[in-house]
This record gives sequence, structure tokens and C-alpha cells, in this order.
Amino acid sequence: MKRIILAVLLILFTSTPVFAEINVVATLPWIGSVAKEIGGDRINIVVLVKPGQDPHMIEAKPSMILAARKADLFLFNGLDLEIGYVPLIVEGSRNPNIQPGRPGSFDCSRFVSPIEVPVSVDRSLGDVHPFGNPHYHFSPAEILRVARGMAEAMAALDPPGASAYRANYERFAAKLREREKAWSAVPLRGKSYIAYHKMFEYLARDHGFRIDGYVEPKPGIPPSASHIESLIASMKTKKPDGILITSYQGSREGAFLSEKTGVKLILMPHDVGSQKGTDDWFAFMDRVMENLR
Repeated sequence: MKRIILAVLLILFTSTPVFAEINVVATLPWIGSVAKEIGGDRINIVVLVKPGQDPHMIEAKPSMILAARKADLFLFNGLDLEIGYVPLIVEGSRNPNIQPGRPGSFDCSRFVSPIEVPVSVDRSLGDVHPFGNPHYHFSPAEILRVARGMAEAMAALDPPGASAYRANYERFAAKLREREKAWSAVPLRGKSYIAYHKMFEYLARDHGFRIDGYVEPKPGIPPSASHIESLIASMKTKKPDGILITSYQGSREGAFLSEKTGVKLILMPHDVGSQKGTDDWFAFMDRVMENLR
């Protein structure tokens, strides 16, 4: 009887998969989406910033610090986008795994080739990011490198799952390459837009369109009446193809400009989940390209 029981236990033990879960905390929704694609069911994930929030203006909360305290892997955008809250969360967590320089601290921007890196920075230039434009999540090429970095970071923290993370990355890469065929077919080359904020520069670079003006006179600086008047005059001459705004930025000013110039207003998703039907990074990019069409 004992032999039978031992045999049954041995069968159950060897046939039941054992998942070594990693606790992952991501600052932004797009980071959480890509991490889920790579980690699959081997990770537990918490995303700190909600889809409708302005990622520049987040405050560190006790719930965020508590989540970070339990993290094996802390993923953040970098390029100083979260400079106002990530250092406070990481320090406040007292979690040695995610302190700067530790394997659990994952700066996504380490895998990115930043654009618009300023030669010098001072407050007269507005809220300029000293290490370059941080909104690279609109670029498939940049995201592919970030995804690969995630796979290797997860593999290092969970060696038994290494082959699963790398296989998930390969599936992600194949899906991205296939989706890029449709995105590349959207006729954007040569078009021009006005944007509220410097958010779409990677997208413009990848697809050959121009951003000929900004509602913000300088990054993070609200527009004055004189700036709006100057922008209206310029738009009437250049006739851009649209005014790009987001749900948290530029709706009032964009509507005014559209009314005065006849240029269509385009509400763009700024992150995964910020518009209906953008529940993962692929759906987010589908909507971005659809809105620009």
C-alpha cells in the first residue's frame, strides 16, 4: 500500500508544473503590457500609474511603496520621465532587490537610442528632459529592444523559466514584425501635424511625417494668448493635417485651434488603456496608426 501511495505522489509531483513566480512592478501601463507578454504566467504584475494619468505628474503613494517593497523586478521608463516619484518609491520601499544597480532595477531606456538629447539644459528652455525624449513607446524598434532586455532580466531572476521568457520574446518579436507591415502601410510620409507636447517625435521619425509646431511654447509651459495667435497664423499658411492631443493634455486649446483654422483635432492614446480598445501595446499601436490615417 505504501508503495502505491509513493508511486501516486511521484506521478503527481513530476506531472504538475511548478511555476517560480516573479513579482514585477511596472510604473506605466505600456511597460506592464510588454512585461506580461514576456513573463506570461510566470510573473505577478502590478502597474502603478493608471492609463488616464499624466505620467509626468504622478505623486508617490504609500500603496506604490508597498507594491515596490514586494517586487523582485521593478520596471520603469527612465530618461527622467518618472523623476518626481520613482526615486521616492524605490528608496521608501527599502527593498534591496530594486535599488539602483541591483538586478531587480530595470530602466527600460537603457535599451533605447534616445532622440532629442539636449546639448545643454536650463530652466529657460522649459521642462526639458536632459537625457532625451522619453516617449519612445511609440516606436516598435525601440520597444523590441526593451522586450528583449526584459526577457533576459527575467531569465536571470528565474533561471528555470529562462527558456519560457526567451520563447515568449520570440513570439512577441514575430507578432511585432507582422503587425509592422500594416503600420508601415499607413500613408503618413510627408504629412505634417501640430502637437500639444513633444510626445510623437519617435513616431514621426519612424513614419516620415513632420511636427511643424507645438501648442506648448516650451515643454511643460502652458501657451500664452500671443503664442496661440502666432500658431493660428502659421497653421493657416502651412495647413497641417491634424492637431494631436491626448486625453490629459491640450483638449481645450486644441479645440480652439481647430475651430479657428479648420484643421481636424485628433485625440491620440498616450498609453495602453488610455482609449477604449487599447488594452495591450499592440492594440495601442493599432489605434495610434488608425487615428493618424
